[in-house]
Amino acid sequence: MNRYTVRILSAAIMLTAPFTSRSQEKNLTKFVKPFIGTGAVDKNSLSGSNFPGATLPFGFVQLSPDTRRDPEEPASGYDYNDNKIIGFSHTHLSGTGVADLFDILFMPATGDKGKHYESSFSHDQEQARAGYYQVKLKDYNVNAELTATEHTGFHRYTFPQNQTAKLLIDLDHSLSKKRNYWECKIIESSIRLVNNNTIEGYRILTGWARLRKVFFRAEFSEPITDMELYEGSTLRKDAAVVNGTNIKALASFKPNSQKPLLVKVGLSPVSIENARINLQQENPNWNFDEIVQEADRKWEKELAKVVVEGTQEQKEIYYTGLYHAFIQPNNLADVNGEYQATDLSIKKADDKAHYSTFSLWDTYRAAHPLYTLLQEERTAGFINSMIRQFDTYGYLPIWQLWGEENYCMIGNHAIPVIVDAALKGIKGFDLNKAYAAVKGSSVTDHQGSPFSSWDKYKYIPENIQSQSVSITLEMAYDDWCVAQFAKLLGKEDDYKYFMERSQRYRNLYDNTTGFFRAKNSDGTWLSPFNPLQYGGNGGNPYTEGNAWQYFWYVPQDVKGLISLVGGNKAFTEKLDKFFTLNSLPEEVNGNASGFIGQYAHGNEPSHHAAYLYNYAGEPWKTQNYVAKVLNTLYNNSSSGYSGNEDCGQMSAWYIFSSMGFYPVNPANGIYEIGSPILKKAVIQLSGGRKFTMTTSNASPLNVYVQSVKFNGKPYTKTFITHQQITSGGTLEFVMGSKPNKKWGNG
Repeated sequence: MNRYTVRILSAAIMLTAPFTSRSQEKNLTKFVKPFIGTGAVDKNSLSGSNFPGATLPFGFVQLSPDTRRDPEEPASGYDYNDNKIIGFSHTHLSGTGVADLFDILFMPATGDKGKHYESSFSHDQEQARAGYYQVKLKDYNVNAELTATEHTGFHRYTFPQNQTAKLLIDLDHSLSKKRNYWECKIIESSIRLVNNNTIEGYRILTGWARLRKVFFRAEFSEPITDMELYEGSTLRKDAAVVNGTNIKALASFKPNSQKPLLVKVGLSPVSIENARINLQQENPNWNFDEIVQEADRKWEKELAKVVVEGTQEQKEIYYTGLYHAFIQPNNLADVNGEYQATDLSIKKADDKAHYSTFSLWDTYRAAHPLYTLLQEERTAGFINSMIRQFDTYGYLPIWQLWGEENYCMIGNHAIPVIVDAALKGIKGFDLNKAYAAVKGSSVTDHQGSPFSSWDKYKYIPENIQSQSVSITLEMAYDDWCVAQFAKLLGKEDDYKYFMERSQRYRNLYDNTTGFFRAKNSDGTWLSPFNPLQYGGNGGNPYTEGNAWQYFWYVPQDVKGLISLVGGNKAFTEKLDKFFTLNSLPEEVNGNASGFIGQYAHGNEPSHHAAYLYNYAGEPWKTQNYVAKVLNTLYNNSSSGYSGNEDCGQMSAWYIFSSMGFYPVNPANGIYEIGSPILKKAVIQLSGGRKFTMTTSNASPLNVYVQSVKFNGKPYTKTFITHQQITSGGTLEFVMGSKPNKKWGNG
């Protein structure tokens, strides 16, 4: 029995936490299970790296429990398999492979433990839903509840009778202090007692994001009766303020068995004053339940953009996927529109939106195409935010966190995001400014994109730039995107230039091995060559994958790739081997998981591969493998993902594929048809239009398309276009247990 079977069998017994009942069946937030993806069944599996705490769609605050004192793995700070909570911090990353944030930690307690508090907990006294989290801290008999607005966290702590309530505020809590890539270090921090009901402060630190400023204002519903301020191990007696690099505060409150302690915390990346303004405008009162209800309403509005019918498990996976996809990118702008730019100046966004948390190497593949379908207005906001980085930094985001470039991953995949939106006619951003940013980012050398070598050698030499094969293939795709944007704007010379660059993937194809291989600058192949050998993030020609997984990465020219191999038959035979070759080297990258042969669904380079049979006349094989991924590599347990969720990309794959189509080329407006598993999906489009997908006979056995109708007429194409979807209409599938090899192979 493999571990994915174990995950599915475990789904019924995991996530047993009670959820508040809803009176209306139509409410979609009841299908959101934030514990999905929060912990693997076994130590050798990846689970998603998601957090279960409270947040709003694309909001700045993610108020969630941390189960590790120095969070690193999982990067979300919470592992379903842990049994202790050390506090609740206000910012978290969802589904990433690297940890950061964990800002401004609060921990309620009773008794005297100095400045060190933690508590055991159990899942039968814990619950989570969209915009709300609750847990019983067993060591202190304290019931903790959390909710959030866009820029504020709201805590409700119910303490046992006749015991002094205490609250630890920890400004030193952050990811593990030493990493291979950087050192996390608190540069400066401060806590100030403003009055008996208010504290303010900030911390400035470096980590994955190289310089972060986090300002806060916390207000309490009850007066503080005693405040202990610590700098390291030193208690600053009678002090009203403490400054340093390792500071904490311990606030005490008079026992009150009649009502809980409420804590409102406003955050800002700009100033304490802006944190105060954010708190005043978003949460001026003390009605915790009202904020919970408002959070539910806001999530319901976003989830209702697609209404699906299917099994209970399918709806829980689907709507939790939408929830995870809509957690980020995060709006860094305060309610007054102010934000910190990449040049560290304070600027003001007229639309009061400046987004960050761009995990673009992951999300450009399916999450951003999902946003162009369901979040048109925000997509324009994402792009305007990216252009602002170009204006102050010189090129578009690669992996942007807290408004700063952290240079994680390769390529420059803000380019396909912007080009996709431009080609689809998304309004709200300046096409000419966007093109200047796209082109400028394609000719300016920067980490992961060495364009001087690109034009000199027509490929990236491994002895000049590590990860050279992956960079060559990904840059070729980005260049195709630039060419399409140039064509849209009538820039013929640019179009020809970038189209030539988009074909440079061919320069690393080795006929003798049948793979894309690394060359040095003298034109010699890098040897020895093992197509199974994994690369990580440097020191190898392949990025988080191997030669088998990167062979398929030519989404801009699949027909050209088929020709390189020798035609449809040779291409499908190589795909067959890809999905059935189970041999693995002794060591693989930590992101290698979710295997079907060499296909690794737990990481992004493989995500489009199952759909490639469509291009070579064997779409029933696409249907088989897509259905296999949908039915075996997702579930509604804490180990519901087969790899890191990666800021919505893993969810977006499921969201698209469960409806029957997926964007193999994320920027050409074409979706390849696969194997839908939902009974029905209705996409609510702008202008009141709807696109409806229905299936007949869909089941884990009936995975093959028998026939398709579009708007009532027989449809035999293996793809559907973005324009067809956004114009509104109905796509009807009839499914069966055996392949219909006559459908879609013309």
